[in-house]
Amino acid sequence: MTFFDSQVSVFKLDDEDGTERDLSLFLIEVSGLPGARSLNDVTALGDAGPRFAPGIEDATVYIAGLYDSEAGAGPDAVLGALRTHDAATSFAYGPHGAGAGATKYSGNCWVAAYEIVSRVGSQVEFEAVLRVDGAVARGTF
Repeated sequence: MTFFDSQVSVFKLDDEDGTERDLSLFLIEVSGLPGARSLNDVTALGDAGPRFAPGIEDATVYIAGLYDSEAGAGPDAVLGALRTHDAATSFAYGPHGAGAGATKYSGNCWVAAYEIVSRVGSQVEFEAVLRVDGAVARGTF
């Protein structure tokens, strides 16, 4: 069994022009992947217990990190523009990095929410909610 520190994790998101941006340097949390799927209840009256049939995926990705307004590549430039973008954008997440053969979860998503958080005595941070459009693919880099 191999364990590793999250400092090697990567999260990449295409900006509104389709250029892949690595947001890993700014992130302090990625959660929600690979995500949930619905299970439709198909329990009949004569069944001894509940029965289910798999349904569609419904993944929501949450990212949070340190705010940076760097033109083009910073999280504010990428997420701020995608918040009102009219097309889904690509993402890729590597919990164990992006080296050859590392596990990659990828797909397309919409930026459903983007918030900048300022607190007294703290770094300015951001939080974003990404809704996956379609299914999450599991592969390798």
